[in-house]
Amino acid sequence: MLRILGRATSINVRKVLWTCAEIGIEHVREDWGRGYRSTREAEFLRLNPNGLIPVLVDGDFVLWESNAICRYLARSRGRDDLLPVDWRQGALVEQWMDWQAGTLGAAASYAFHALVRQSPDHRDEAQIASSLARWQEAMAILDAQLAATGAHAVGAAFTLADIVLGLSVHRWYQTPFDKPEFGAVRDYYQRLHARPGFVANGPQGAP
Repeated sequence: MLRILGRATSINVRKVLWTCAEIGIEHVREDWGRGYRSTREAEFLRLNPNGLIPVLVDGDFVLWESNAICRYLARSRGRDDLLPVDWRQGALVEQWMDWQAGTLGAAASYAFHALVRQSPDHRDEAQIASSLARWQEAMAILDAQLAATGAHAVGAAFTLADIVLGLSVHRWYQTPFDKPEFGAVRDYYQRLHARPGFVANGPQGAP
């Protein structure tokens, strides 16, 4: 049985859970991370020396980094609809996945921890303002892309890019601050609610 190590309130763990839901992969999830078993325990560090969740254990194969796990699950189960084998289409999916992790998620991080997590380590007003400004700039880029495709991140079809971006969009709407109206993002968010995997790991999951 496939094992997923990490608490279900983590956005990165929920990427993997939603991917499993889309593909129909049976799995067991084990609670690790904040509020549960420490990822600094030797048992966990043997699997991921970074001490971060999620970690995937598939038989004797171990993998960490959430977006890499999502790609592995799609490829290993032959889900070319989620990650196209066409090298250009596949590259576009991976481009937006990497952008979510490296640009969108990074921009949102400080403000999210301050306004949602209420972290005592994220109380600097200047850094909150900077994070919100960068987050809005990134969301404007996403809004323009969704307006251009009229549907999903890379076109008409739902892909892995929409799993990682969809959860980031959910986080955007769940963070309390005055937001500009991004019509294409709003419509996209509403469309995602038709997918049971999103409902289970977005609105019914966590911010």
